[in-house]
Amino acid sequence: MSNKIPVQNIDPQDATTAKVKTVELYEARKKIYVKEITGVFQKVRSFSLWFLMGMYFLFCWISVDGQQLVLFDLPNRKFHIFGATFWPQDFVLLSWLLIICAFGLFFITTLFGRVWCGYTCPQTVWTFIFMWLEERIEGSRNQRMKLDQASMNKQKALKKAAKHASWLFVAFATGLTFVGYFYPVRELVPDFFTLDISSGWAYFWIAFFTLATYINAGWMREQVCLYMCPYARFQSVMFDRDTLVVSYDLNRGEPRGSRKRSADPKEVGLGDCVDCGMCVQVCPTGIDIRDGLQYECIGCALCIDACDSVMEKMEYPKGLISYTTEQKLEGKDSKLLRPRTIGYGLALVIMMSAFAFKLGTRLPVELDVIRDRGALFQTNARGYIENAYTLQLMNMSDQVRTFVITVEGMDGISISGKSEFTLEPSEIRSIPMAVEAKPSALTERSHDIVFKAQAIDDTSVKIDSESRFLGPAPVKF
Repeated sequence: MSNKIPVQNIDPQDATTAKVKTVELYEARKKIYVKEITGVFQKVRSFSLWFLMGMYFLFCWISVDGQQLVLFDLPNRKFHIFGATFWPQDFVLLSWLLIICAFGLFFITTLFGRVWCGYTCPQTVWTFIFMWLEERIEGSRNQRMKLDQASMNKQKALKKAAKHASWLFVAFATGLTFVGYFYPVRELVPDFFTLDISSGWAYFWIAFFTLATYINAGWMREQVCLYMCPYARFQSVMFDRDTLVVSYDLNRGEPRGSRKRSADPKEVGLGDCVDCGMCVQVCPTGIDIRDGLQYECIGCALCIDACDSVMEKMEYPKGLISYTTEQKLEGKDSKLLRPRTIGYGLALVIMMSAFAFKLGTRLPVELDVIRDRGALFQTNARGYIENAYTLQLMNMSDQVRTFVITVEGMDGISISGKSEFTLEPSEIRSIPMAVEAKPSALTERSHDIVFKAQAIDDTSVKIDSESRFLGPAPVKF
């Protein structure tokens, strides 16, 4: 099946004129040699990238009261996050969190375009780390191009080997750290190097993420952003004429052309763009921002730093390429607050408030009640009507707790037998329990009742669970 589709472009000046061109849905990788540049936005990104990398590699090593700061303990179905323990029953919180992240991304994109891609995307983070290593080992852009064109020799082989060894080291550290969020990392590292890991899956996932990081950030860095990333495809629908994006000032820059530094652009009939190509050389996706906004642009602003450095040398005003809006480029006022941003912002505030409320009122105890379906009811030795239940009581905290079980909903209803239970941290206990009531209290065949569990050491830790109490039909005179 062909991977090409014909696209018809209609000339707006002449609707009868049509051109057909072929657009590649996928192309083989064309290596992009990115030139290193310094500047304001590069400093901001360097800070954000190193900060995020530090979080990723350090959080699994930090412990709070002997518990790893972030640990997804799948075998025990517990998730320790910043000192709090979550259970599968708390997955609704995860759903809310994912929705909040989605709306946050929509909100930020509507305001500032693809700043997520340029400054915080994991693909960008690891790609820039790999590019930094490549620059240090193989040299500048021109040196790397010459090295790739040269025939294989000892120097080239050593540089290539050193580069790929450094990439594999970072990739391995990434894979090992990732698994360290699911397997206690202080046990994982010694167990890995002593081949003492009990589960072979740990070796598999370390190898998988090592290989995935090495390939994605090293060999497929351009392909991921150009073809594999879904965000690049749908983010344009969140843009409008007031979205702040990296743009080239066409009116100021054109017509472009080279000239002497001392030449006056107006006298030679040129714009401020000297056509040096620096904006293309520093772009990690290889586009020319002067051709207009393109879906490949990740908003990294490297072209802004490169262009500003040239403008500074030419003693021209900076900002030929800048973060701006389509409205400003046309000389119109741009609005930060508009219906779309207000809508996303309100939705984000509401969901974050609901999430915070749910998180703040979350109780570290769970109670489920199951009626014994083997017998509807029975009469005990005291002549009382008795129902049997099984209570599933879970202590979701990290401390030993004693709970008192009570039942309400009918006059004189009570628990027959023990009603106080001590549970270890994270313990789940099935408790058989009998509940009795006087026959005279039964006005219906079925009554709604409520079981309550309350911690002795903390009265705020309590939970209810509804059930039904069954008995014989009341006698009517």
